[in-house]
Amino acid sequence: MAARAFWSGYLKLSLVTCPVAMMPVRRDSGALHFHTLNRRTGHRVLSRYVDALDGRPVADDDQVLGYPRDEESYVLLEDAELDAVALDSTHTIDVTQFVPAGQVGLVWYDTPHFLLPDDPVGAEAFAVIRAAMAAGNMVGISRLVLYRRERAVLLEPRDRGMVLWTLHYGNEVRDAADYFAPAEDGYGRAEMGLLQKLIDRQSRPWDPDMLDDPVREKLLEMIAARHRGRRRAKAGAAPAPGGQVVSIMDALRASLEETSRDESGKGKRRKRS
Repeated sequence: MAARAFWSGYLKLSLVTCPVAMMPVRRDSGALHFHTLNRRTGHRVLSRYVDALDGRPVADDDQVLGYPRDEESYVLLEDAELDAVALDSTHTIDVTQFVPAGQVGLVWYDTPHFLLPDDPVGAEAFAVIRAAMAAGNMVGISRLVLYRRERAVLLEPRDRGMVLWTLHYGNEVRDAADYFAPAEDGYGRAEMGLLQKLIDRQSRPWDPDMLDDPVREKLLEMIAARHRGRRRAKAGAAPAPGGQVVSIMDALRASLEETSRDESGKGKRRKRS
C-alpha cells in the first residue's frame, strides 16, 4: 500500500509552479517499539514536564520555549513568533539555486523524502523540471519548513519523481580538516595490490537484503520465546579483541585464502543443488 503524503504544497521555479506531495522514504512498519513499564506493577510509565525547582507538573498551556540568555535567565519565544519567522517557506519549495550533483558531499545529507506531483494538471511542469535537472546532472537547493523548523533542502531527480533531502546547516557539520590531518601514507604497492584483490573478491551487485537487521531478528526470537513462556538462553560473552599481532601482509594473505575457501565451498554447494 502506498504511503499517505504527510506534506503537500508547491514546487516553484521562477514563474513555473506545480502542486507537489511528499512522504518520508523511511518506513517504520518494521521497527520494534517498546514501552517503559513499572517492573513492580506492570503498568505503563507516563512522562510529563515538571518544574525543575518545585517538582510540580506544568500544563501544556504554560510550556514555552526559551533561549538561554545567561545561566539563570531566558528569552521566551511563543509558537506564533517562531512560525512567523519562516512563514514564506511553509508551503512552497522555491528553488532559486542549482549546483552540480557531485559537489554536495554525503556528510551534508540528512533525511530523504519522496517528492511527486500532486495534481494531474501540474504533472507536466513537474516532469519538465525533473527532466531538465537530470539532463544537466544538477540538484536544486531551497528552504522549507519541516518538523516545525525551517531547513535547507536539496532536490534530486530520481526515476519518475524527486528525492528531497533535508540538509545539515553549515554550522552543524564539523570540518573534516580538523580530524583528517595530512599524514604520510604508511603502505606500499604490495599491500595495496593485495587489498584491491580482496575488495574485488568481496564485491557484489547492490541488493537491499545486504542491509539486514540481525539484532531485530534476535529480539523477535526472544519476544516470541517469552510469549510462549520460555526464557531464551543468555548470549555468551563476545570474544575479546586482540591476540597475536601479525603484519598487514600476513593478514591480507590470510584473508585472501579465506575468501578463496568460501568461494570454492559455495561452488560445490551450487553443483550439488
